[in-house]
Amino acid sequence: MKDVQAVLRAAAAEIATAPKQTIAVTGAGISVPSGIPAFRGMGGLWEKYDPEEYATIDAFHANPGKVWRMIREFREVIERARPNPAHLALARLEQLGYLRTVITQNVDGLHQAAGNRDVIEFHGNNRWVLCLRCGARLPGAEVVLETLPPRCSCGGVLKPNVVFFGEPIPPEALSRSYAEATRCRVVLVVGTSAQVQPAASIPFVARSAGARIVEVNPERCLPSDYCLTGPAEELLPALVSEVEQLAASR
Repeated sequence: MKDVQAVLRAAAAEIATAPKQTIAVTGAGISVPSGIPAFRGMGGLWEKYDPEEYATIDAFHANPGKVWRMIREFREVIERARPNPAHLALARLEQLGYLRTVITQNVDGLHQAAGNRDVIEFHGNNRWVLCLRCGARLPGAEVVLETLPPRCSCGGVLKPNVVFFGEPIPPEALSRSYAEATRCRVVLVVGTSAQVQPAASIPFVARSAGARIVEVNPERCLPSDYCLTGPAEELLPALVSEVEQLAASR
């Protein structure tokens, strides 16, 4: 515990000396305590659904009704989920004036629900749908899923506003993410092993530009400068509390 406190204080000091110069990169691990299972690993969504059959854009075009059965189940999980203390801690860090933006690989919208105002969604947002015919963007909550696949009023098939395997990352999300990485002083990496490209490269782009990496994960995954191993829902609030204390003493 003593070592954890020392790392917390040192990482907090890096953040506290750089107002509006911290960014966060988050993955599925930050939302697991909210009841959203990770895609990979034990108990992950891909244990139940083969991603080759359900998560590629080719699979969606070939049989959208089949893919929507998985999406319907996942959407029900997302609708029940609420931000956990890790999400709330990042929102608080933004409110304090230290966190500039959140770059997330998640599609659950929980960062916005927690209060973060600047969120770059690398893989889209499952709470919205797009019409593949007319391009309309609609709130997912307004779409009835009794008949699959759901269709737009124009007759076109609706697709979740998320990036399937085989689809490109939205160009604006990609360019903004790299731009933020090149001008930050600290990058918080939370709930991701940073192995899936291109999101995995963001912490290293930041480091090459001189930033420090603060990692919050169940186990060390990166060559981070400060590694906090354990539950993000416990460690992130503790880290933000340290930042607040340092800010108050200045």
